[in-house]
Amino acid sequence: MIWNLGSINIDNFYEVPHLPAPGETLAARSYHSGLGGKGANMSVAAARAAAPVSHIGAVGPEGKWARDRLMEYGVDTPHIALIDVPTGHANIVIDASGENNIVLFQGANVALTEAMIGAALSEASPRDYLLMQNETNGQGYAARVAKSLGLRVAYAAAPFDADAIAVLTGLIDLLVLNAVEAAQLHEATGTPLEALGIPDVVVTLGDEGCKWVSNAGVRAFDAYPATPVDTTGAGDTFTGYLVGGLDRGLGMEAAIDLALKAASLMVMRHGTADVIPDLKEIQDRFGS
Repeated sequence: MIWNLGSINIDNFYEVPHLPAPGETLAARSYHSGLGGKGANMSVAAARAAAPVSHIGAVGPEGKWARDRLMEYGVDTPHIALIDVPTGHANIVIDASGENNIVLFQGANVALTEAMIGAALSEASPRDYLLMQNETNGQGYAARVAKSLGLRVAYAAAPFDADAIAVLTGLIDLLVLNAVEAAQLHEATGTPLEALGIPDVVVTLGDEGCKWVSNAGVRAFDAYPATPVDTTGAGDTFTGYLVGGLDRGLGMEAAIDLALKAASLMVMRHGTADVIPDLKEIQDRFGS
């Protein structure tokens, strides 16, 4: 079982000819909205990887539809609180090559209480996973409770915050970050990934695949070929599928391979949580 302490956002997408420069006004070529947030994306990805996942989070009065949609996608939702704080949202501009800029409003995502988090984790079992990102509050409390209950802690260090990682020192079993975040972590700590004391570190490298750093050394994995139209949510899809595969009992190599396949399909789609591929789509494309 995966317990995902994660953000839930309303994503607003604007397709533009190029990413705007400072002071520049651009007319969007198209607009649409949907379910997003790193937490929601990862919950959907884990569920579509056939793993049981319960989301711990909050939405405002106008965001009840987001909680309902997560349930439709197979995510357990009793621990998503409906509170009197606006739902988080993200305004995402995407250029013709699929690159993006994002402005994020955190809203209800940072109004979680320890009581909410503790009530959810009280239902967890040893060897379950606690999955977290940096778009909510309460990570330190959640990690301490999880470790005391025998859970494994998976942490996606995004958006990067050196202080947030410091709070989790000694509590992380699996760290997932991209190349930029890995460089920021090294600059902040002065410590190479191999010396962090974290059993497993996975660094995503975009179209170059990823690398896995463990006590056994460093192993590189190639990406699957894809023509990207929108990179939004690809990293979240990778992480959700990675943790979902591990929770289902796959070894790290097999879970990484599955996650890379999912991410390669994701970058060829416009959108976030609503378009994350399911396991059958991956099996149909790449074989079982």
